[in-house]
Amino acid sequence: MLGAMFLQQTFATLGRSLPPIIAPAILEDLALDPAWLGIYVAAAAMSALLFQLGCGSFILRYGAMRMSQVALVMLGLGMAIATAGPVVLFLVSGVIGGGAAAMSTPASSHLLGRYSPPRQAPLVFSVKQTAVPAGLLIAGILGPWLTGLTGWRGALLTAAVACLVFAAMLEPLRAEFDSDRVPSQAFRLSDFHTTITGVIGVPALRRLAFACFAYNGLQTVFTSYFVVALTELGHGLAAAGLVFSVAMVIAVPGRIFWGWLGSGRVDPTVVMCWLALGMAGGAAAMGLLGPSWPLLLIGVVATVLSATVMSWHGVLLAEAARLAAPGQRGAATGGVLSFGQLGGLLLPLVYSGVLVLTGNHGYGFAACGLPALVVGLVLLRAPRDHEAR
Repeated sequence: MLGAMFLQQTFATLGRSLPPIIAPAILEDLALDPAWLGIYVAAAAMSALLFQLGCGSFILRYGAMRMSQVALVMLGLGMAIATAGPVVLFLVSGVIGGGAAAMSTPASSHLLGRYSPPRQAPLVFSVKQTAVPAGLLIAGILGPWLTGLTGWRGALLTAAVACLVFAAMLEPLRAEFDSDRVPSQAFRLSDFHTTITGVIGVPALRRLAFACFAYNGLQTVFTSYFVVALTELGHGLAAAGLVFSVAMVIAVPGRIFWGWLGSGRVDPTVVMCWLALGMAGGAAAMGLLGPSWPLLLIGVVATVLSATVMSWHGVLLAEAARLAAPGQRGAATGGVLSFGQLGGLLLPLVYSGVLVLTGNHGYGFAACGLPALVVGLVLLRAPRDHEAR
């Protein structure tokens, strides 16, 4: 089960991150300003927000494995649509892909919550979530290579086919992993309100939601703009993609380490506090980014960001699943993650605004790191394990 969910998350991450990774080639071909990327990312985040708020009922009705398959099929179709060319279709693909990728995490969290021992849940969730940097690593290495070989359209179509093939490969697992589905479960518009109030009404979940806002917002900025920022400084797409990919390697042991630490060794709230302060520091360092920076120094800062802003997921998701009401793990994690999608919607727009006003990518990173600093300070004062649970 863990292996299947790892691969599912890897393909979902690949599908969502590939367009921003190869964005320099797309922007050049379509003659678009780099600030436009923020609009694309924000559209994807808005779609993800809606999908995560509403996916809980669908997970219960059709099963987490089935919804994982649906997400992969939608991702494939979204990337195929993007290759049609017109900018409006590229935005449509972002809406489809953003919503599809958003469903994958609540679906996998529902399954992991069923099968994971509670005490080891942060570690199990963290191992599964290493699929995100794995997907980014693949996108960072293969994306520029395929773009050079087949063009950006060929790269997207290749990834689309891979998502569709893996969705079909998951079909034999449905009998076991969707055995808890509730066919009578109906979707209602009130589910959106219920999901939000279910998160806001529990103080510990509310803190997780606002932390997710800051973490995911900065992560979205990092994964969407890092390669573009390097190419704007004069580095080639292949070199920028390589630096990004090398940094992503750190996120794999980073996620496992933070998950291991939060599995009974250090209170998860403390771990998330350290992560928030670390990513805020990395974003502040990116604020000094300039043409004189060598790639090695940029890589060091990117590594710090990768170890924090790319490594929080397992600890936070395990806490959200643990605090959820029985049978509501998918809805609870979807609700918490919807705040993350709100961060993924707003912070790229902040970044684009800062970029338009100043023309400086570093200032955009620094501005988007401020919410993480606030969250870190708030978590310093949060109730610890014996009070929150």
